[in-house]
Amino acid sequence: MKRLISLFGFLTLFLAGCSQQGTGSGFFHQYFVQPFIDAIQMIAGVFNGSYGIAIILITLAIRFVLMPLMLKTYKNSQDMRVKMEAVKPEMTEIQERLKKASTQEEKQEVQTEMMTLYRKHNINPLNMGCLPILIQMPIFMGVYLAIRGSEEIATHSFLWFDLGEADVTMALIAGVLYFIQYRVSLIGIPEEQQKQMKMIGLLSPIMILVISFTAPSALPLYWAVGGLFLIIQTWISKKLYQPKTV
Repeated sequence: MKRLISLFGFLTLFLAGCSQQGTGSGFFHQYFVQPFIDAIQMIAGVFNGSYGIAIILITLAIRFVLMPLMLKTYKNSQDMRVKMEAVKPEMTEIQERLKKASTQEEKQEVQTEMMTLYRKHNINPLNMGCLPILIQMPIFMGVYLAIRGSEEIATHSFLWFDLGEADVTMALIAGVLYFIQYRVSLIGIPEEQQKQMKMIGLLSPIMILVISFTAPSALPLYWAVGGLFLIIQTWISKKLYQPKTV
């Protein structure tokens, strides 16, 4: 699942750097991009043409809707981690025998033992709540393209910056918030696993920071609001579901 999340994050950031502004056409634009463009324009109209407030409210609304799914994903991953830790000695022994197996028959026999161990402890590595990750992909991509491709947003300002122009301060805020979210995600994680997560964890804040330096500031605003929400969501998920360390 971590690889899936990383792929999603990389795909989003890649499109952020490579996609072109425009209204676009086709199925995805009609059902995922245009509805967000319409929603942003409607909310901006309610708030005297403030597209900055519209972006903030749309981002928060989507995050709140998806939050139960994301918390469930985290809970499933923690449950699986506890189960895997419980069978780690047996699993290590089976994996060692699998490496030493010299014939196909021996390998199949060891693999059968592994599946039996999984069934005995009700472990399903694929059942870790990947569905919410897949659900949010087109949603966040649609919001991103709606913000980047909207001519109305590009001609408005918010707070101290123009939404259609790059802003260094906004870029720094977005990058810092995602770095904080990465640090919060490491709370309670064993040091060995933290080292494994370091490269993937730093990818998002670094790329968001780099892209935001040249992207219209509407995008780092969107990322900053999402990053702040993720900090709170990550902290809540750890308080609720992370196993207590002894």
